[in-house]
Amino acid sequence: MRNVVISILLICVFLKGNAQNTSLGNVTIAQLEEKKHPKDSAAVAAILYSNIAIDLNRNGNSQKTTTKKVKIYKSEAYNLSNILIYFAAGKTNYVNIVSAYTYNLVDGKIVKTKLKPENEFVEKTNTSYWIKKIAFPDVKEGSIIEYQFTEEGGFGSLYHFNAQENFPVNYSELKTTFPDAFEFKKNLKGFFPPKITSKIANTYNYIATETTYVFQNLPAMREEAFVNNIDNYRTGISLELERIAVPGQFYKTLSSDWTSVAKTIYEYDSFGSEVNKSGYFEDDLKVVLEGKVKPDAKITAILEYVKSTVKWNQHYGYSCEKGVRKAYKEKSGNSADINLMLTAMLRTAGLAANPVLISTRSNGIAYFPNLNAFNYVIAAVETGDEMILLDATDPFSTPNVLPLRDLNWIGRLIRKNGTSESIDLAPKKFAADNIAIDYTIEAGGKINGKVRRQYTEHKAMDCRNSFEDIKEDAYLDDLENKYGKIEISDYSRSNEKDVLLPAIENFSFSSDNWSEVIGDRIYIKPMLFFANSKNPFKQETREYPVDFGFPFVEKYNISIHIPDGFTLETVPLAGVLVMEEGLGVFRYNIAVNDNMLQLLVSHQINSPIVPREQYGILKDYYKEMITKQSEKIILKRI
Repeated sequence: MRNVVISILLICVFLKGNAQNTSLGNVTIAQLEEKKHPKDSAAVAAILYSNIAIDLNRNGNSQKTTTKKVKIYKSEAYNLSNILIYFAAGKTNYVNIVSAYTYNLVDGKIVKTKLKPENEFVEKTNTSYWIKKIAFPDVKEGSIIEYQFTEEGGFGSLYHFNAQENFPVNYSELKTTFPDAFEFKKNLKGFFPPKITSKIANTYNYIATETTYVFQNLPAMREEAFVNNIDNYRTGISLELERIAVPGQFYKTLSSDWTSVAKTIYEYDSFGSEVNKSGYFEDDLKVVLEGKVKPDAKITAILEYVKSTVKWNQHYGYSCEKGVRKAYKEKSGNSADINLMLTAMLRTAGLAANPVLISTRSNGIAYFPNLNAFNYVIAAVETGDEMILLDATDPFSTPNVLPLRDLNWIGRLIRKNGTSESIDLAPKKFAADNIAIDYTIEAGGKINGKVRRQYTEHKAMDCRNSFEDIKEDAYLDDLENKYGKIEISDYSRSNEKDVLLPAIENFSFSSDNWSEVIGDRIYIKPMLFFANSKNPFKQETREYPVDFGFPFVEKYNISIHIPDGFTLETVPLAGVLVMEEGLGVFRYNIAVNDNMLQLLVSHQINSPIVPREQYGILKDYYKEMITKQSEKIILKRI
């Protein structure tokens, strides 16, 4: 009996504590005195309480109420006191600020500051949406801000709710009230499942289901090296409207599988009908294809023609913005205008070309079948057993070398007959970075040498985009600083615009910074500024997969000339590191010939994505590789 009483008291205390968290205005001195988060001392802020309540009525109108209580530990989190609420342009009455206060502890007492009218305003961003902005007053380290606002609107087709944030979340709740006429499918993502409870709501004149999703003690989302899009792994829920069923009146199924999603998109006037248009380019295409017989030649010629003729306006989408005909005439368009045009030209050339729906990295991985899963389209050509992927929005793309934004796991190819299939977007060919270095060590330790660097595949694309984005003088300044204050001269580039050939850089260099002279000895890392010095994988454990984007290999051919009057006292041993699961390999070979030292080094990553379960293997590999690259040769004066 005593144990039962204690249990009941503990439950009451727990419920009281949570009730304090949930009610507006219930801020305590203890909360304001808290200097750091009890479970994450590095956190600059924490979400003490978060609640999203979505009420949908039988007419399809909804009200969404957002309630939040946020603790500010450090000044770096002051930006959390500026709230942005996006809404449809012109619908200012659809957003209502119910409550907004800042709490501070002054001389041991709680001071409550209300949001002032001048701290709330609307920014008329464009014709699609406006932004309601709230700037909380008197925010300082230790403050707590709390607010509640409501939004009116239709049900749309999908609700997104992120429970996990970039700060610790003590308590987060999503509460939905949906009439039984509307059936939603819930899609959960992330590593922390919620506690889910449901009951029949009796506050309406019709049957409705009230569902609550509760998350507690969620850790902060923190960036890690080589993460695709951290939001892919953020704990949350998507609620997709699956069907509407009003007995005796109306029935419609909306949600479906990937095949139905692809078919629906293909039937859009701004998609399928656009890819079937060809009259506007046929005469020009004949000139482009003149003398081209083999499929590879046709593919390359058409891709280069579209890239040079129609420029991307930086707008994403799988639906045409202007329409292919107008985009061709005006020489600019969005990703759909350009790549559906590319698909049409490839088909006209007699190739088995089809559009491929994808979700870019910024849009997140397309986990669940719905029309919002994709936000972009590319082209694909089937030649026997090979699938060649193309994107004409990037001036430096080539067949099967897509911009990094496209490399996001899986796409959906749609054929003319409406059938579709999933397509692996991961590159199969290795991107190579081949570096040849020839340098001489002077008796005083100064180093003079030459570098020839050759890039292929995605490494070449990255290189060319770097050339495009910055002027050469600024590029060389950055390179000199990156390589430890060396001096670069005789710099040149080859194949800067010829994307079918490797991109090449050549330069001479000199430096006093890459050797150490102690007495009659000179100490040098033989790879100089190309040696890796920091392990990008520092965490003990990894929350997310490691995403390199594409498989790659770095090869170094280094010739070192020893100065007269010196001999090699110490030389690193050769070695090989092979990762388990075939993830990669590092080779280090060294040979001495009279006054010449020859070093051959390669670092190869075979898989563009390494699962988090294999993180330890990758981390140890990088640690050992960096240790090997840090070993020095020692020259001794004779």
